[in-house]
Amino acid sequence: MLGCIWQTSNNMKQYTTIFLLFFCAQLSLAQTSDTLASFTLKDCMTFAIAHSTKLEIQAADNRDAQISRRDAILRAFTPSISGGTYAALNFGRGVDPETNTYVSTTSFTNGYSVSGSITLFNGFSAVNNIKIANTAVLMGITREQQLKDELCLAVMQAYCNALYFQQMLHSLDQQVVSAQTNLTLAQQQEQLGQKSRADVIDLEADLADREYQLVSMTNQYNDALLTLKDLMLYPLDQPFAIDTTFNYSALLSNAELLNTNADATLHPSLRLAQWRMENARTELKTARWLLAPSLSLSGGWSTGYYTYPSVQDYMAPSFASQFNNNSGEYVQLSLSIPIYDGLSRQSNIVRKKNAYRRATAEYEQTKHEVQSEITRATQDRQGALSALRQATKRTQAQHSAYIMSNKKFQQGHLSPIDLRLASDKYLQAQAEQLNTQLQFFIKNCVVYYYQGISYIDQL
Repeated sequence: MLGCIWQTSNNMKQYTTIFLLFFCAQLSLAQTSDTLASFTLKDCMTFAIAHSTKLEIQAADNRDAQISRRDAILRAFTPSISGGTYAALNFGRGVDPETNTYVSTTSFTNGYSVSGSITLFNGFSAVNNIKIANTAVLMGITREQQLKDELCLAVMQAYCNALYFQQMLHSLDQQVVSAQTNLTLAQQQEQLGQKSRADVIDLEADLADREYQLVSMTNQYNDALLTLKDLMLYPLDQPFAIDTTFNYSALLSNAELLNTNADATLHPSLRLAQWRMENARTELKTARWLLAPSLSLSGGWSTGYYTYPSVQDYMAPSFASQFNNNSGEYVQLSLSIPIYDGLSRQSNIVRKKNAYRRATAEYEQTKHEVQSEITRATQDRQGALSALRQATKRTQAQHSAYIMSNKKFQQGHLSPIDLRLASDKYLQAQAEQLNTQLQFFIKNCVVYYYQGISYIDQL
């Protein structure tokens, strides 16, 4: 009998030590979280946007598009101007600028010119190019916003995943504490002959299982945090903590206030498809106008200087006088009529027609997909709401059953196996409720997104 009592006391010390180790570990984790600046969901999104390499690349593409638009405008409404000069030394027979006759001597000439030209009409190609360039700018801005939204959604899902494991860690902590309390009570009752050794062993096994679940859940939580940090491009070697405060009751109370009327035209994918279709139509118009004549205006000015360095006693007119006397201007109006170019223009028109048909089909396909996504998102949100309500009711019922079972066990009216079953049901109900809460939150945000509100602006 003394040996049994000593063995029971030794077991109590062993499990007490294990419990203290887990308690200290969780306390250390809590203190670490308190000392760290906790990231809210909006903080995580903001950090991810600020450090995203994809957004940086898209921003560079947007700047290129703006430059292309500027160039298209300048080409359409401003002339091209060029200037030049030359110096030449001729040996042998050449034309004398003074007598306009051929002479055989060495001469030196120096000329200066300025010329410019502008296209007056080229089948509205310049105007169409401006439209295409402007649309490219709008597409770049929309694509950048789409990348932000996709990144924010991914961060939201990763954040909720980490939040789930963190909250489950809290629930498991409570389970471990409860299991340790019940084990201690049963060990005391065993010494008094009120509990059998088998009951104590069952409770020891239950405590070991809870502790194992706690360790496993901790590993999953750390992995979820790593995934979130990776999405944010947060330094992996630096500590990181998330804000665990979440108003679940507000979600459920305000669930019926949401307007589910979404507008498909606000979706970035549909807007991009529409602009691609419009660009294809504009390019088709441009290709057809290439069959029309083009009209351009050009003009210029030039002057020159000459001398004969090999002729003795030759005095060339001064540079100033030659600069003025030898100058000349011209204005030229040119009309170009395309006649035959190997049918390249006609082939180009056919290709542009095919591109326009393809872009139109892609637009219709994207429109159908977006409308389907909106319908599915609305249905998913409603389903998540129903699941959340049922999960909440189930958790409340299982909590009451667990409290009652725990009281019965302490009074000696319930076996450890039945207590463990009640505890498992309550823990499973907590997990399901937490999962449905987070799923409803995500799906709720998706519906708002289809109404034209970005994910980060919803927070």
